[in-house]
Amino acid sequence: MQIDFAAVLAYAFGLLLLYIVGRILIMPLKIVLKLMYNALIGGVVLLLLNFLGGYIGLHIALNPVTALVVGFLGVPGVIMLVVLQYILAG
Repeated sequence: MQIDFAAVLAYAFGLLLLYIVGRILIMPLKIVLKLMYNALIGGVVLLLLNFLGGYIGLHIALNPVTALVVGFLGVPGVIMLVVLQYILAG
């Protein structure tokens, strides 16, 4: 029994190609999942801030712009909106 070097090389190349294609397909999925996670956590923090901020007079309007900021930046986006609200109100 003799092992064909060309067949082994073809299998190795096929596995490498499969790995590369898998990495290319999984990267956008990781980005989408990270954005969804940021949006979820930021939205919950924004809702809690609006609920608890009502007692001290702090309210961040929920509109498409604030939703996009919180969705992309997460909790730092909520902090940025609070700082902007403080600067614009004062």
